[in-house]
Amino acid sequence: MRQTDSGSPYAPHTPAETEAMLEVIGVDSTDDLFDIPDGARFDGSFDIAARTERAVREEVGGTLADNDDLVEFLGRGHYAHYVPSLVDHLADRQEFLTSYTQYQPEIAQGFLQALFEYQSMLVELTGLSVANCSMYDDATALGEAATFADRVRGVSGDRILVPELLREEKRDVLENYAAGPGLTVDTYGMADGNVDVDALGDAIGDDVVMVYAENPTVRGTIEESLDAVGDLADDHGALFVLGSDPVALALLEEPASVGADVVVGDAASLGLGSAYGMGLGMFVTSEDHLRQVPGRLVGASEDASGHRAYTLTLQTREQHIRRERATSNICSNQAWVALRAAIHGASLGPDGLLDLAEQSVRDAADLASRLDDIDGVQAPHHDRHHFREFVAHTDQPAPAIASDLADRGYAVHAVDEHYLQVCVTDVTADATDGLVAALEEVAR
Repeated sequence: MRQTDSGSPYAPHTPAETEAMLEVIGVDSTDDLFDIPDGARFDGSFDIAARTERAVREEVGGTLADNDDLVEFLGRGHYAHYVPSLVDHLADRQEFLTSYTQYQPEIAQGFLQALFEYQSMLVELTGLSVANCSMYDDATALGEAATFADRVRGVSGDRILVPELLREEKRDVLENYAAGPGLTVDTYGMADGNVDVDALGDAIGDDVVMVYAENPTVRGTIEESLDAVGDLADDHGALFVLGSDPVALALLEEPASVGADVVVGDAASLGLGSAYGMGLGMFVTSEDHLRQVPGRLVGASEDASGHRAYTLTLQTREQHIRRERATSNICSNQAWVALRAAIHGASLGPDGLLDLAEQSVRDAADLASRLDDIDGVQAPHHDRHHFREFVAHTDQPAPAIASDLADRGYAVHAVDEHYLQVCVTDVTADATDGLVAALEEVAR
């Protein structure tokens, strides 16, 4: 790069070039290009008094102590499983702590291998052959699946079918994605928390490019009609997209065996715990659609010496290279989050992951049974098997009960006027006695 008068080798324009550009634009200085209020402008000082480390820790600790101390029996897409300390110890190594994408394989072999292992875990759990690494979260993964379906399916339609019981935030993101290519998002009916196959049959047609279902569903029920959903989608030339997560997939039916073309969801159930917004969107499909997969893929190859090596492959599908012809405009790097999921998954191993999934079923069933013994509470509301979470009917208004529970230190979702949703994981299983006692007090 050209050395400038400022001495920086990284500024590409000389003062003369900058002045010429400003003259063409019609402004006097580069400051005129930015409309920054005076109160927000940096004047060279942050005006923050110097403090010792101890003083800072005490002040921050005091501020955090003002937060409500709640035991969170929350779910609906965000699940807090215990994350072993080794995940932090390994992921916090300096070679991993970077927001820079691993475009230089000669200096990123360890990171690339970990991402390859993450992809391999998802491939094994889903039965499909290609996984990326990765999307922002489950909502963006679903949105990418919609535009992906529009590209790979031969039908001339523009409709996407999703269950009527779908998280509102997820649907909002999907509709934003669908607006660009002119797709329409429609819903099909549910019966007792699961897919109403007859309602789906009435809603589907040859103008549908994608059918989306979830297992577990947003209410924690285990879906029993995935074969029928896959058959209906296939009969009408639509893509069958299934939403799930890695912990659930360790126990539930393999998506490939029920005809799923794409599996999306949030892999942050491994490696993150409660991240309050941070996610790790997974996207897995078959090799038939390899060149249409959004995001990044890590591939295994050999170097000049014949040794196994890893590299990012098929980068031309990214926005920064293909511009308007890109299959995705996701370019921010979620690799560190995928690294954490890979470390967590590897530390559990196949048996440990299965044990965690089975515990998620047992704990939900046990807690639902205990809540059902409380006067004024019927749990679970849906006569189904459940994974992690379930809905309970309350005779008293659910929002008031949820508020009273929060006053007693327990957070649950009020999903309707008389329905609470409760999620229990290995992190909160030892706090269920307190929740049951508190609900006994406030549900009368």
